Formats: sequence, structure tokens, C-alpha cells
Amino acid sequence: MTQSPIGVFDSGIGGLSVLQSLQVALPAEHFVYWADSGHAPYGEKTDLFVRQRSLAIAKHLIDKHHIKALVVACNTATAAAIHELRAQHPHLILIGVEPALKPALHISQTRHIGVIGTRGTLGSAKFQHLLTSLQDQAHFSIQACNGLALAIEQSTHATLGAQASQRITELLQTYTHEMGTFGQAPGQIDTLVLGCTHYVFAEPALRELLGPQVHLVSTGEPVARQTRRLLEAASQLRQGPRPHALAARVQLMTNGDLSSLQAAAQRWLGLPHTACQRANTPS
Repeated sequence: MTQSPIGVFDSGIGGLSVLQSLQVALPAEHFVYWADSGHAPYGEKTDLFVRQRSLAIAKHLIDKHHIKALVVACNTATAAAIHELRAQHPHLILIGVEPALKPALHISQTRHIGVIGTRGTLGSAKFQHLLTSLQDQAHFSIQACNGLALAIEQSTHATLGAQASQRITELLQTYTHEMGTFGQAPGQIDTLVLGCTHYVFAEPALRELLGPQVHLVSTGEPVARQTRRLLEAASQLRQGPRPHALAARVQLMTNGDLSSLQAAAQRWLGLPHTACQRANTPS
């Protein structure tokens, strides 16, 4: 099992932001990434639908790719399905993601923290429990960003890319305006939690809007560190030299538009088009 790959999945390309961090923290490991783009985005689907998709993808990665660990690189899928995934696969190393509220608390000086995410994530019982547990430590401004994950998903599409990029900027302007004033002055939001793995790829647009003084907090690095800790504890960390070619240790699959995944993988991971393939939808 030590030589087996680590499975990673998301509703689309957003989880590539987590895969970036996993590659840095685990340079000798091999990865199989599933982009469920044929059903993206999860954040505006029902919990039942997201749970069914998550269970089907996990089974596919276990049965077909014999993964030794699974990273659920999607906040919505984690909120909807992580408990059932753990129940169905008790012996699998399983790591989920959640909005990084706790790391944000260590950074914020004004104690006013913004959180953006999908409706599915921010409306989940899991997130509400996390938020309630921290309410006395800071003021949190919560904003669901309907349409943002989809626009980011479409931004790598050959024909939709330019329009989607403009849509990303417009949505970010609308949602950040609704949240309040950002900055370092008392009462202002000085830290923004990116509660969807897709949103990491909108950081340049966020920087243009908010300026360099606002801290942007995502989950990739903490998830990668936790994955490494769990593999070490289970004696499943892959040994040996790091492969010379990144493409030799990363396989990406999608049931959506292949060219969009190829463009995203090349832009954000430096991977060739040959690392990506179109695959049948697990069911």
C-alpha cells in the first residue's frame, strides 16, 4: 500500500489548489485526481446529490486505482459526506477540508474576519457548528457567493474563458461590497477566508479589489500537512527519490470538458495535456 497513489477529488478544478500543496508536502507520492466537472458546482446542489457523488467517486478511486488515502478537496463535499465516507471506509486514510476559520483567528488583528464560500458549505450543519464554537473570539461576516465557483470553472474554457473572467470580477465586487469595509482599521475586515477550493484561483482578482493589506486564508497547506502526518502515523509514506517528471506521478481525470482540465492543469500545476484524460462518470 505504501506505493499506492493518493486519491483527490473535487466537483471540478478547484481541488487543484489543494493538489498544489499536496505535491509540495509529499514530493515522492503519486496522485490520482478526479474532477467531477460533469456535475459541477456542488455548492448549489442538494446534500443528497453531493453525498451520492462523493460516495460513488470514493468507491471508484478505491476499486479502480487502489488508493491508500483520499483527500476530499471540496468544502461542500466534506460538509455533506465526510461522516458517511468515514463510516463506509473505516480503514482508509481520509482527509476533508473546511473553511480555515481557526488559522484566520491567529492572523486577524481587528478581530473582524470575512468568510466566503458556497451556499452548500456555509449553510451546512458542519460549518455552523464550527462557526458557533468560535463566535466569542471574533466577529465573522459570512457571504455565500452563488455563481463564483462556476465562473472560475469556466474561466479555463476555450470559448467561455474571457466572459467568465469578467464574471469573476463582477461577482467578487458585488459580494465583497455586501460584506463591509476591508482594511486594517478597527472594525474593518482584515482577514478573508476562502471557503471554497475554487476561490484560490481568484486570488489575483481579490488582490486587485482588496489591496495587499488584507490577509487571504485558504486550506491547501494545512490539509497537506495533515495528510503527511496521517501517512507517517500509518507507515504509509512513500519512500524513494522524487520522480524527475511531475507528470509521471500525477494522473488527472474528468467527466466534463477535457480541454478545460488540461488548461487548468497546465496553468496552475505546470502539467502537460497528456496528464489529463476523459473518463466515464462513476455511479
